[in-house]
This record gives sequence, C-alpha cells and structure tokens, in this order.
Amino acid sequence: MITSGFHPRGHILNRLINVYCKSSNLRYALHLFDQIPNPDIVARTTLVSAYSGVGDVTLARRVFSETPSSMRDTVSYNAMIAGYSHNRDGNAAVELFREMMRGGFRPDEFTFTSVLSGLALIVEEEKQCQQLHCAIVKSGALLATLVSNALVFDEMPKRDELSWTTMITGYVRNEDLDGARQLLDGMDEKLEVAWNAMISGYVHHGFCHEALKLFREMHLMGIRQDEFTYTSVISACANNGLFKHGKQLHAYILRSEAKPTVDFSLSVNNALVTLYFRCGKIDEARYIFNNMSVRDLVSWNAILSGYVSGGRIQEAKSFFEEMPERSGLTWTVIISGLAQNGCGEEAMKLFNQMRLDGFKPCDYAFAGAITSCAALGALEHGRQLHAQLICLGHDSSLSVGNSLITMYARCGVVDDADCVFLTMPYIDSVSWNAMIAALAQHGYGVQAIRLFKQMLGEDIMPDRITFLTILSACSHAGLVKEGRQYFRLMHDSYGIAPGEDHYARMIDLLCRSGELTEAKDLIKSMPFEPGAPIWEAILAGCRTHGNMDLGIQAAERLFELVPQHDGTYVLLSNLYAASGRWDNVAKV
Repeated sequence: MITSGFHPRGHILNRLINVYCKSSNLRYALHLFDQIPNPDIVARTTLVSAYSGVGDVTLARRVFSETPSSMRDTVSYNAMIAGYSHNRDGNAAVELFREMMRGGFRPDEFTFTSVLSGLALIVEEEKQCQQLHCAIVKSGALLATLVSNALVFDEMPKRDELSWTTMITGYVRNEDLDGARQLLDGMDEKLEVAWNAMISGYVHHGFCHEALKLFREMHLMGIRQDEFTYTSVISACANNGLFKHGKQLHAYILRSEAKPTVDFSLSVNNALVTLYFRCGKIDEARYIFNNMSVRDLVSWNAILSGYVSGGRIQEAKSFFEEMPERSGLTWTVIISGLAQNGCGEEAMKLFNQMRLDGFKPCDYAFAGAITSCAALGALEHGRQLHAQLICLGHDSSLSVGNSLITMYARCGVVDDADCVFLTMPYIDSVSWNAMIAALAQHGYGVQAIRLFKQMLGEDIMPDRITFLTILSACSHAGLVKEGRQYFRLMHDSYGIAPGEDHYARMIDLLCRSGELTEAKDLIKSMPFEPGAPIWEAILAGCRTHGNMDLGIQAAERLFELVPQHDGTYVLLSNLYAASGRWDNVAKV
C-alpha cells in the first residue's frame, strides 16, 4: 500500500498495527511500523505491549528505547513496566519506574499495579503472593487497582521505601486520604519520601491545614525535611492565604540546618515567590526573585502573575518586556491582565502577536481576547474569534463561554448571548450571573428574575454578584416588591451581608419608584456610612420626584465626599430647575 504511493493517515496505520498485534502477526506489524517515516507514540506503545505479551521483552525494550524522550508519556512507560512485570523481571520494572519518576512523568493506577507486582517478585519467593496476584489478574479485578495493590502489598514480607511511597501515592490519587494516612501511620520506619507523598496529597486535595499539621509532626519526630517537603507546605500556605504561617516557615527554612541546600533552591524560591504575591506582598516577592541565583520560566511567570493579580499593570507590562523567554502561560497571563484592567487594545495586539510568534492560544487566552472585544465594543472581531473557537473545538470551554455571554451582552446582542448560554455543556454561577446581567442591562427585568428563579430551582448557590445583578434588574424594571424580597433573601436565606453596592442598588430602586422616605430609612439602618453612589441615587430620585429638602441634603453630602464631581452640580441644577428655582440654578 505504502510502496504503491498511497500514504494513509497516522490513525489508520495505528489501527492496522493494532490489528496485526492482536492477531499475533507481529512480523507484519513490525514491517508496517518500519515503513512509517515518523511513527507516533500510539504505534510505538502498541508494539511494546505486543512484544511484551509474547515474552519478547528485549524487542519491546528496543522499541521503547528508540522512542524519543520528548515523545514518551505515562502510557508508554506503563506498557514497558507492565511488560517487565508480566515477564517476571521485577528489578527492571522497578528501575524503569524510577526512571519514569526522575523524568517527571506522573504515574497512574496502572503504573502502581505494575510496579507493585514487580516489587512482589523482588522481595519474596513464596508462591502464595504470586498465586494471589495471578488470581486477581485472571479474574479481571486488576482494574480495581487499590484492591489489587493492597492484596499484593499485604503479602510482602519486606517493604522498602519505594513500595510504601507507591502505595501511599496510589491511595492519594484515588482520593482515599484516610487509607493513605493509615498506611503512613503503620510504617515502622519513618521514611521522609513517604511523608512527603502524604503532605503533597493533602495539599493537592485542598486539606492544607492537615498538611501543615503533618509537617509539624514530621519536625517533632525528627524526620528529615527536604526541598520537596518545603515546597509542598509553602504551597499549602499560598493556596489558603496563610501568610503568617508561610512567613514563619520562610524564617524556619533560613534558620534550619538545611539552609545550604535549600536557601537557593529553585523550586523552594519559586514557591516562596508565589506565596508572597498571592498574599498581596508583591514587593517582597520581587525581592526574593531579585536575589535568586538561578531563575527559570516558572520564576518569571510567578512575578508576572503577581503584578497582574495585584492590578499593577504598568509594572506587569514592563516586566513582560524584560522576560528572556516566554511560554503560552506567559502570554495568557499578560493578555488576561490587560483585558481585565481596561487595556483592551493592548490585549488584542498581544493576542495577535502571540499567534505570530507561534504560540497556540489556550482557552484563557481566547477568553482574554473576547473580554477585550467586549470592552471595546468590537462585535465583529468577537464574532470572528467565536468562529475560530468553534473550528478549534474550544467553544465548549467554561471560561470562553462566560466571556462570550458578556461580550455579546455588552455589544447589545442579547439573543446571541442567550444562545451561547443555552448551548454551553456546563455552566457555573459565573455563567448564570453573566446571563442575568445581560438581561438586566438591556431592560429585560422580568426575564432576568425568571432566570434567577430557574437558577435557584437548579440548586445553584447565588453569590454577592448574583444579588447585585438581580437588584439592578429590579431597579431598571421598577419591580419594588421583588427588589425588597430579594434584598431580604440575600441575608436571611443565604447569609450574605449586603455591601454598599447592594444598598446603592436597593436605594436606587426605591428612589426611582418614588419611595424616598423608605430610601432614607434604609440609609439610616445601614451598618456603615453611606458613600457617594448612595447619595447620588438619592439626589437623582429627588430630582425626579421633586423632594427639594432631601435632595439638598444629598447634594451637601456629595460635595463633602467628592468636592469637584461635575455630576453633582448637574443633578442639583436639574433639581432646582424642576422646582422652578431659577436663581438657585444660576448660582449652581
């Protein structure tokens, strides 16, 4: 077929190779494989599994070794490790697993099953464990990974560092943290790598206080703490905004005996930079960065993210220009930052430059570009990006969908926003808020309330933004009764204390409807001093409904809060004009 000039696509060749392998025609499979100029990882892994299955581990290893390291993945390693274990070469299985871990590949449940099988071959000679494992495999229970692993593990008379750590990591990956902790507590020898695996598991699944508690236990028991330990617990502090704990940990690292090996550690310093910027200490993060003897792209991206998240967009732009190299994440961070800080034109320019430089935008980069289109009112450009996303298969992304709803709404195309909302495969509270806001902004108050009720009916928890949006909808539609109901509901049913912006929306609703006395009473009941937006709402309502005394009081408070605000003069002048007090108009 190939020699005749016909060149089928890669997936067709892979299927043919797979068919030959399954029918034990390995000679034909290898012949076809050799005809492919650049065989992909699927074809290579299929051959590795096939040769291992017939006992030819040498040829399987040859195919695996000839696979470029840049092409290898967890599945390819699993195939070779399983081949060794299947052919009773436990030492080779374990050694390849170590190589896999050193290479930064993340093991999965199949990796753990295979390597524990290999370990069982190494550490014991009794037939009982072998027979038990074979029975599990033959019964098809191998897919119940933790059951299989636990049975093999329990039969091992000797357990080394790798077997303990592998087992704990397996439980962690299957979200059985209690089972992992029971294993850790059952260890006779306290191995730091196993404790590190447990701490990392806690952090990964969001149990950061448990991670810190285990770290303290580790210290009290005299178990050695290394770079991996510190990186994990620093990440725990960063993820939960525990700056005090993180700072104490930083001081502890600097004082500890491990200082010569950890003080300038790249991964630890990167974690510290992330800790400081996430806790709003951007200048301190930059100080650590400036004093790092070695930096990598992670270091640079961390500082860039810190500037962006802190709203220091000018510094972010300057830092971006200084960066010696960039990744897709770098571009995404700066594009999103510019879009969120009102620099839509610059964000779009960088988005286009990103593509010219050969980087493929991810969903978040597209979301940033779409947000820029929303801010600029660039509907046609937004439509083009939407079309590109559909072609690329990224239109189902949650972040992209939410950005599209907002973009279409701000450009006045509510029907298109609704179409995106209805066709999204998954929606969250942000999606609901965006669609409710779209309806509210364009005068569809009744529809906004209907959608809000549907949101509650689907057990989606509303947040502060949801209530802010629905109060705006009530205000624009003059729905006073509903506004009162939702203002009370926010606190009574969902425990959300109204902020000044919520009070401002409610007071605006009351003033628009002529309920000025109720609005004044609501101001008196506020747990804080009213700001300018609230007095502006009062003044505007007084102008509409002719309440001169309250309007003058509101204007006086506005002049105190914002002395040179032109809008106050305009509203006060209109109030006097509506009451026929032309002398006062002239004075204003």
